[in-house]
Amino acid sequence: MFELVVATNNAHKVKEYQEMFLGYNIKFYSMKDLGIKCDPAEDGTTYEENSLIKASALAKLTKLPVIADDSGLNVIALDNFPGIYSSRYADSFGGNKVANLELIKKLKPYKDKSAFFACLITLMNVEDKPVQFKGICKGRILDEPVGEGGFGYDPIFYSDEAKMAFGIAPAEVKNKYSHRAKAVEQLIKYLKNKELI
Repeated sequence: MFELVVATNNAHKVKEYQEMFLGYNIKFYSMKDLGIKCDPAEDGTTYEENSLIKASALAKLTKLPVIADDSGLNVIALDNFPGIYSSRYADSFGGNKVANLELIKKLKPYKDKSAFFACLITLMNVEDKPVQFKGICKGRILDEPVGEGGFGYDPIFYSDEAKMAFGIAPAEVKNKYSHRAKAVEQLIKYLKNKELI
């Protein structure tokens, strides 16, 4: 059994990882599961940097392999905003419900509604150096939120590949096309090559 600690206290995220690794001999722990407190300042300027900051901080507190991801929504017409500030932008409105509506409003003057989700996973405590995997999910911002499913910006994002809004996409669809799923695909390939799973 390969054990992996996810640098998050977000139960949604841990559940998503478990679903994406179904069928593999792997056990995920949240930091809470192991009683680890770790909340480094994410002051990087890229997904790569922020993911590495989180993974490095956690890797010092456990001997188990760790993964940390940094992800966000990038709206092309808004110069990839909110990008690495996606969760902070949502927090500034007290959550995504209001933030999603604000983002739609911000985008009103623009014709181009294209956007993409990006996810960067950093794996540590396996090799001497960090290993990183990136996933991109392209789509566009909808004119109004659709569905109650998913979390975060899902209700206002239409996925080109899934051909539906992530707010109404079943978990198995989202776990196939999402940015995190794409990064995880690469991570699985890597762990298989190393014969760890």
